[in-house]
Amino acid sequence: MNANTEFKSSIDYASLGDRLRAYRIGASLLAEDVAEKLGISRAVVYRLERGEIVKIETLERLAHLLGTSIASLLGVEVEYYSSALGLFERMRQLEETSERILSHFEPISLLLTSDDYLPYLREMLLEASPRAAGKGPKSSDIDTMLQIILERKAFFEKRKPHIVSLIGLRELERFVQTGLVGRVDLPDSIRTERVRAARREVARIADLMESEPIHVQIGLIDDAMPASTFQVFSGPNRTVLAVSPFRLGELPNVRNGIATVTASPEAVRMYEEMIARLWKGAYKGQAGALSIRKLLDRIH
Repeated sequence: MNANTEFKSSIDYASLGDRLRAYRIGASLLAEDVAEKLGISRAVVYRLERGEIVKIETLERLAHLLGTSIASLLGVEVEYYSSALGLFERMRQLEETSERILSHFEPISLLLTSDDYLPYLREMLLEASPRAAGKGPKSSDIDTMLQIILERKAFFEKRKPHIVSLIGLRELERFVQTGLVGRVDLPDSIRTERVRAARREVARIADLMESEPIHVQIGLIDDAMPASTFQVFSGPNRTVLAVSPFRLGELPNVRNGIATVTASPEAVRMYEEMIARLWKGAYKGQAGALSIRKLLDRIH
């Protein structure tokens, strides 16, 4: 080997920085919080999150502070997120470099919802919070989460990566019947309005299936769907899988569960095979739109 050959690190420091940021946000920590706890400057924290080389000792301390492992930060194992906030930030990062997204979220992918959905979602998340003081997510965390989702939606509309979205017919039916609510013991007037809002979102999906935008493909599945939602991000360099127990439909859950993110070829292959099988038997285009409109006609 030529002694003058330039050494090239196998560590992707840019992705490491992305993961650091996602874990920090998931822990509800500001950059200055991390800086104070580690005895470093806030500027250093920002440089680390931009992908600058990090000392192994600093990485160990960061992993301990953020409740994860060095292997997860380096991306050589599965990334685990016990916080929906951290997961959504990680998904935002992955979507920015994706050319194709394979998605199943209940009841529908947030990327395909209307502009009216997020204000309702904020109310739903507040309603779904445990009523005991201090048990639910802070309103500031909810606002941060919604801002991340808003950024994801704006980026999707601007870049228009190709999305294949699988939607369960049974999940849509439950969504329409329950409405955009965080709990069921709401006043009748609110429940009525929230059911109307859910119907508008479902009708929007029917419209998308009829118009068939070039970057959006929707498959309506008349079968049981997986218990966990998932998204496969395909970019120019690699494919990454995110599996999530969190849900943002009716009776949302952003508090309890462990989400995973992995680039494991075996995991990605198994999910892609399942998606292909579900897609093959799905209602698409006009047939799917007709099924949705029949559902809406049946449920009043």
